Amino acid sequence: MTRTVHLIGVPLDLGAGRRGVDMGPSAFRIAGLGERLAGLGHTVADKGDLVTPNPETHVARDPKKKYLHEIAGVCDRLYATALESMRAGAIPLVLGGDHSLGAGSVAAASSWARETHGQPIGLIWVDAHGDMNTPTTSLSGNVHGMPLAALLGDDPVELAELARIGGFAPKILARHTVLVGVRNLDEREKEAVRRSQVHVFTMKDIDRQGIAAVMEEAVRRAGEGTAGLHVSFDMDVCDPTIAPGVGTPVKGGLDYREAHMVMEIVADAGTLTSLDMVEVNPTLDVRNATAQLGTELALSALGMKIL
Repeated sequence: MTRTVHLIGVPLDLGAGRRGVDMGPSAFRIAGLGERLAGLGHTVADKGDLVTPNPETHVARDPKKKYLHEIAGVCDRLYATALESMRAGAIPLVLGGDHSLGAGSVAAASSWARETHGQPIGLIWVDAHGDMNTPTTSLSGNVHGMPLAALLGDDPVELAELARIGGFAPKILARHTVLVGVRNLDEREKEAVRRSQVHVFTMKDIDRQGIAAVMEEAVRRAGEGTAGLHVSFDMDVCDPTIAPGVGTPVKGGLDYREAHMVMEIVADAGTLTSLDMVEVNPTLDVRNATAQLGTELALSALGMKIL
């Protein structure tokens, strides 16, 4: 099925510990994402990049939640832009940029689901990390490790600026949220993930069950009783041998075929409403390999088939 796809660049690296992911949206465009989506028959409109501040002109006021105010401003703009796309019947494909942008893109999908279907949105968060830290638990203060906590929280005081984007909270419910590919959690975050009651498939689960069984269950859990699926895909879920250009690489990630199977099963479900592709860092990449892979994965999520 062909769709209208809106590319939305978010050159945000305020949430990350390493500089460079602000160039991620350009790397996807250089990899030919828009042209290749059009080649599948989709109608593609590139909405350009959102205005995003940089660390050179701003001060990280609170070391426990660095640049939170500025990040929330970017997420507010992303919320409005992505929601406008969804109201127009398009799939917003958000190009990052660090994963803190998920606080805006998922908020938009949640608002759209509520106003058009009266239902929640389902979320599949594909990531090596849990992204459920708070300013209290984070060892780094980097906000790209906190967006899922903000999305799940009723109104967490520490992350209120992110949690209240769109004027409501929580954005997602634990029973409709699935983490896939997790393999790097610190001890305090492990406790937060357990308390959250989201369903988690670690790399151990993937090794034991196989990626197809894991993703079929993830789609079932996130899709049951929801208006569709938002998929937020952090490129560091992939093994560094195939995705070297990420800020927080962790050995033992998804291999090439496993990563594609994640997206192919999402495509087969036919319920994808919106998609993030984040954490591509060209300064750490090799000949744009990570953006090339991310482009191929986005194509798989949007219907590219082997046969």
